[in-house]
Amino acid sequence: MHISDFDFDLPAELIAQFPTEQRNASRLLRLDGASGALQDSWFRQLPDFLQAGDLLVFNDTRVIKARFTGQKPSGGKLEVLVERVLDTHQVLAHIRASHAPKPASRIILADAFEAEVVERREGLFLLRFISETPVLDLLERHGTLPLPPYITHAADAADEQRYQTVYARASGAVAAPTAGLHFDAAMLELLRQGGVGIAYVTLHVGAGTFQPVRVDKIAEHKMHSELYSVPEETVRLIQQTRQKAGKITAVGTTALRALESAARKRKVEAGSGETAIFITPGYRFQVVERLLTNFHLPKSTLLMLVSAFAGPDHIRMAYQHAIEQRYRFFSYGDAMLIERKQQD
Repeated sequence: MHISDFDFDLPAELIAQFPTEQRNASRLLRLDGASGALQDSWFRQLPDFLQAGDLLVFNDTRVIKARFTGQKPSGGKLEVLVERVLDTHQVLAHIRASHAPKPASRIILADAFEAEVVERREGLFLLRFISETPVLDLLERHGTLPLPPYITHAADAADEQRYQTVYARASGAVAAPTAGLHFDAAMLELLRQGGVGIAYVTLHVGAGTFQPVRVDKIAEHKMHSELYSVPEETVRLIQQTRQKAGKITAVGTTALRALESAARKRKVEAGSGETAIFITPGYRFQVVERLLTNFHLPKSTLLMLVSAFAGPDHIRMAYQHAIEQRYRFFSYGDAMLIERKQQD
């Protein structure tokens, strides 16, 4: 398949710049991957599409304040976006500058502390923060929230609350698992009362999620790597759900990628690791029967994933319908609930 197979025209005004006033106030487009049938709804009606015994799997990663402005000793300006926290003092980061800093040099971040450029690793920089304060504390004190590039305003206090799920707990992501942004505590409690199970995985979303695919043939694309973890309790709940013939719903493409990465012959194994799983049409899903997700960027790996889940023709039709009906797109936008297409 070619990158042009995953392109579409999106009016700029449909790119949501701010969240809805209430988390659960978004619209919801339901897509049946088997038939292609569409149903317009509202997110607050999500419980109507689930049954007692079903399981929702959430990504509990927490977005870190990963963006810094800084300067080189020469005074040259630069921008740093932390991609991954490695330990208490080291990170892998993207650096944007007129001239890239050299290994063994130092840079000043947020006018607050220095970082040593240790080495370059495949387009990223290994940085060592020169401070006794742990990395995560420095990020929280001096960094800013890294909103996606298509959101045009600078992150403010409202974004620090709303570009974070209510159940976020494992710090490490540089982008939010946006399907989860629609849930508030009341919705989670309503689902529990209705007999819907809730489980968690962790996948620390990297900045690569926004990187465009730069090859014509998608099979030649190299996927970025991300850290994930699947706990024993989640494995137990998945097994229990299958025994009761319930459906497993991934809340977001990141939860789906974590589950599919941990699966071997339809059995999910607990543990942690790195995943560069690249899901495109033709992929056979092992775990997830239903996917809750937002609308994705043209030519993106996430659009390829949902096309694999529901079928490319059904996704093209659903996206055209969403544009015609003025749904809101991307991170702060509306949601889709996709029933997986039948697999051969």
